[in-house]
Amino acid sequence: MPAVNFRVRWPDDSQSECYSPSTIIRDYVKAGQSLTIAEFAERSRSGLCAASERVRQRYGYACSSAMDQLAQIERHCRKFKSDAIVEIVAMR
Repeated sequence: MPAVNFRVRWPDDSQSECYSPSTIIRDYVKAGQSLTIAEFAERSRSGLCAASERVRQRYGYACSSAMDQLAQIERHCRKFKSDAIVEIVAMR
């Protein structure tokens, strides 16, 4: 299953490399996109849960890496106001 890495620029100008075990994340976030923290958290949750479900369908178990990544994103999102802007810098 092809994985996707995506780089996020947070409102404080720091950046994070994020991981999805499935290309389905591209249905939720796209390179060059700017989102509020609230919207990014929601899309990340939906996309990474969908990616984990794809792993479950293919291999018979959920992807713990997707859930770990979601937890990291949610922790980072809590540092900012919900209307602050996040940018998806790149997707590979």
